[in-house]
Amino acid sequence: MEQMILIIDFGSQYNQLIARRVRECKVYCQIEPPAIPVDDILSLNPKGIILSGGPLSIYEKYSPTIDNAIFDLGIPILGICYGMQYMVAALGGAVKRAHKGEYGFAELRIKQKNVLFNHVDSPTTCWMSHGDSIEKLPRGFQITGSTDNTKIASTEDVKNRLYGLQFHPEVHHTVNGKRMLKNFLVDVCECKSTWSMKSFAVESIAQIKDTVKEKRVILGLSGGVDSSVSAMLIHKAIGKRLTGIFIDNGLLRKNEGEKLQTTLKERLKLNIRFVSAKKRFLTPLANVTDPEKKRKIIGKVFMDVFEIEAKKIKGVEYLAQGTLYPDVIESRSVFGGPTSVIKSHHNVGGLPKKMKLKLVEPLKYLFKDEVRQLGLEMGLPDELVWRQPFPGPGLAVRIIGKITPKRLKIVRAADDVLLEEIKKAGYYRKLWQSFAVLLPIKSVGVMGDQRTYENIIVVRAVTSKDAMTADWAKLPQKLLGSISNRIINEVGGVNRVVYDISSKPPSTIEWE
Repeated sequence: MEQMILIIDFGSQYNQLIARRVRECKVYCQIEPPAIPVDDILSLNPKGIILSGGPLSIYEKYSPTIDNAIFDLGIPILGICYGMQYMVAALGGAVKRAHKGEYGFAELRIKQKNVLFNHVDSPTTCWMSHGDSIEKLPRGFQITGSTDNTKIASTEDVKNRLYGLQFHPEVHHTVNGKRMLKNFLVDVCECKSTWSMKSFAVESIAQIKDTVKEKRVILGLSGGVDSSVSAMLIHKAIGKRLTGIFIDNGLLRKNEGEKLQTTLKERLKLNIRFVSAKKRFLTPLANVTDPEKKRKIIGKVFMDVFEIEAKKIKGVEYLAQGTLYPDVIESRSVFGGPTSVIKSHHNVGGLPKKMKLKLVEPLKYLFKDEVRQLGLEMGLPDELVWRQPFPGPGLAVRIIGKITPKRLKIVRAADDVLLEEIKKAGYYRKLWQSFAVLLPIKSVGVMGDQRTYENIIVVRAVTSKDAMTADWAKLPQKLLGSISNRIINEVGGVNRVVYDISSKPPSTIEWE
């Protein structure tokens, strides 16, 4: 990358939001753990560094630390919340427990006009979330802003280009927060707002060519936007030396494989192998009801089948994956190690050692919305770019209880009706996910004056930006009525439809 901003991850829940705001200013950035060596920072050659907030106090035993040599690199630094307090303490100031914590909205009064507050009126609303406060500033620093509860709400050392904000400029509650960040990026770090998906595509294709050279690459295709965009990028870099492998595990939605074959192979001319392995998956899944066992069985069989297919392709040295940046960030803690729990069947770290292939992950520094932008930039059709996420284990985790051919047929048909109605009503792109779930219980009903005892379908539809949190979708009653009526009338074996009105948290988006 020509220019970049480095974000040091001290564990704040807003880290990804900082990255999003920086990229919205058309400046590239990367999030790295505090353990990153100074030599690695120098090799990245950042135009500026942002120290994030974090959940701990700087004086706690296991609070994250960085090599304080970064303050001597001559690179502009912006500390946010914990990052500001850490910088102040590292340079000789003092931080203590506040007499009164400050959480939520606060009114910032600008005491000293400075570059961060260019085009920002005083007072301005900001968002606070801290229980500690700065008691004494290091030499060279001055107070630039205060609130009723926090005397030192912002600070700067102009000479050394060091800046601190006790509040969170990255959240939308801070009214002029994005302007402050842009002032830091453009006026302090002298970044040019030139980063875009088009420039990313050009650079990424060049990097893939340089990495892979004349070798071959294989990629497991799911039909989702992540693997499809990865395939397009690599295809543009190395052409037919990329082979996509699509495995039909018998747990797909209606006509999934056929649609993918038409879109990727025939229209976009990608080199894809379609493998039917339904029995390989469904046989070991018989009588399995535990959702984690389902995932593990599906994951193992997938890798076994994938390995067999990979061996048929001569000269393969690389495996491509559609890993996204949230996957990378969540797979390590603020101390640079892995988090305590990583979801089963996860892209990160999911490569079997015995395959001895090197990884190519062209999207590992992008967020989902950026991947969609990239897909559009490269000419992928809308139906692929805006495809709702579909779980790796497929319909197996949307059938609660045993997986049988009959139950698969029911949930597949119900899901098809649901998606058809959602699209017809113009809601498909407004929702993060919408799908049908088959319950392991039956209920009494009346159809044609006769008593029935049939299955129950749950309709699940949620809105979300990144799947970290989600809210149940307030779909119109008329639409819900159409969905229910069609499922009950057209899907054999169903006599009741219910709507899931649970948010995440405490529920998850998928049922298993």
